[in-house]
Amino acid sequence: MMQVYPDLEALSRAAAEIFVAEAREAAAKRGRFAVALSGGSTPKRTYELLASPLCRGLVPWRQVHAFWGDERCVPPDDPRSNYRMTREALLDHVPLPPGQVHRIRGELPPAEGAADYEAVLRQFFGGKRPRFDLNFLGLGTNGHTASLFPGTPVLDEVQRWAAEVYVAELDMWRVTLTVPVLNEAAVTAFLVAGADKAAVLKEVRAGPRDPRRLPAQLIRPRDGQLLWLADRAAAGQ
Repeated sequence: MMQVYPDLEALSRAAAEIFVAEAREAAAKRGRFAVALSGGSTPKRTYELLASPLCRGLVPWRQVHAFWGDERCVPPDDPRSNYRMTREALLDHVPLPPGQVHRIRGELPPAEGAADYEAVLRQFFGGKRPRFDLNFLGLGTNGHTASLFPGTPVLDEVQRWAAEVYVAELDMWRVTLTVPVLNEAAVTAFLVAGADKAAVLKEVRAGPRDPRRLPAQLIRPRDGQLLWLADRAAAGQ
């Protein structure tokens, strides 16, 4: 399902409302809410809204467990860290217990960081394949999502839950959740903003299937809801 909003602010409000609704429902039904958060610039405003007085009191933070879809292999205080962005925009401002923040340890060697995160997931989900209640994803201008970049070996990974990936054009290692894990989420919401995303958004959704070039096409929830939230600029085509 595709929803188009006038601008990033309206998109961010809608994403925050989805977070609140899914958190309240999961907490009521299952006693906890597991969310996989996204890095990048687009979701930052959503996190700021969730930390605002308007939303903060609506979320059952004591029952929230925060995970990440991917992370750059940098220390947690590095400006490039997805965790740092989320902490500054959201986590520092809400009563989420520290033990329920499950970050990817980007400061570790890449393979070790991936193995460490898979161990965290296995412990939390009792050895069963992770099923997040909500998964926020972004879309890169090259068609990547999380750290699933075009032509990288991680696109073919079917056994591991978290894997290291070297992104040559950025000269950087990353750790990412793998396609099978991402496709287990109950609700997956892509947040896409800006005119520079218009062409790739159209290709991913309506173009020929070419997931090695457009990895976001690999996100097809097995038994869940797929939402596309775009601002008017991104939906222009």
